[in-house]
Amino acid sequence: MATETITQTSNLTFSSLPPFPSTIPTAPLHRLSLQKLRTDAEESTRLFSSSKDLGFFYLDLRGDKEGESLLQDADELFTMAPKLYDLGRDELSKYDHKSKGSYMGYKGFGSAVVDEKGNLDRNEFYNIPKDDFLGISSSPFPQPQILHDHKDVIVSYMNTSHSLVTLILEHLTQHLHLPPDTLTSLHRKDHLSGDQVRLVKSPPQPPSDQRTALGKHTDFGSITILFNRLGGLQILPPPSLTPLGQEPQWTYVKPLPGHCIVNLGDAMVKFTNGLLRSNIHRVVSPPGEQAKETRYSLVYFARPEEDIILRRLEGSDVIPELEKEEEAMSSKEWIKLQAMTLRNIRPDMTNEERKRIWEETGRGK
Repeated sequence: MATETITQTSNLTFSSLPPFPSTIPTAPLHRLSLQKLRTDAEESTRLFSSSKDLGFFYLDLRGDKEGESLLQDADELFTMAPKLYDLGRDELSKYDHKSKGSYMGYKGFGSAVVDEKGNLDRNEFYNIPKDDFLGISSSPFPQPQILHDHKDVIVSYMNTSHSLVTLILEHLTQHLHLPPDTLTSLHRKDHLSGDQVRLVKSPPQPPSDQRTALGKHTDFGSITILFNRLGGLQILPPPSLTPLGQEPQWTYVKPLPGHCIVNLGDAMVKFTNGLLRSNIHRVVSPPGEQAKETRYSLVYFARPEEDIILRRLEGSDVIPELEKEEEAMSSKEWIKLQAMTLRNIRPDMTNEERKRIWEETGRGK
């Protein structure tokens, strides 16, 4: 695609928020340029390297037509998010579709297990299904009116995010020596999938009791596009990126104006038999003065189409061979299992019962 020179319309400035503390170490994510990815082979190589080593990278969206559009949409959705949550938990709980076997819709504060101690999460989020808002689903879920009022920007954000995902998948396909369109054919925008936009709200925590807001995990889809304005996201670097003789340490990922954060999920690990990385991460209270602010996040999760079987892809001389065959599962089954397990809690559950749920997910390993 040809690169266009445009006037910058937005760069997600954080001027109204306390700055990220300069004294806190941050994760060494590569900074890639969307504009360069259109034409620059060296930038493409850096993307592949980042996808293998850490599975996380910054993507600078400034100066690119689609990138600027995504930044503008993100601005609007950050403005909408507080209004959505102002509806209150009682109203939003009407759109918790867990009872219908779905992970779409609203998840309330303190309704998922986040660690081996059985503690509950300290955030609430709303999952907006791509299939419903793009008219792909034949039986869409009911949504709050405010989302319908902002449908144009939500649809625009979904379309542009998916376009970025497609571009990233095209680069990965090339470096994996797979036949053209191999990965993009598994992630077609107009087919049923678990793709969604997530709006997350994490209120300030008591200074004397700051805990993990979202427990350690890997994303279970393919590609995640993330916008943050406050710190809180932490990654646990793999041993290969940790100095010899030291244990990996949780490290903050600093939000950067004009950038999104991109990370790979477990589906890409399965497709490439571990060549690409889905890295462990979590969300904690923001550092320094930022801890006093309500933290919002905006996410686009791209996942394989529902009927895709998650297993090693054929046709590559780069992807390692399987040592033994693994039980394969469809994307729909895999994502539902991962998304719903940690939410299988009841108000009357004991701490021991919650701990058992955490262990059953494999997150205690």
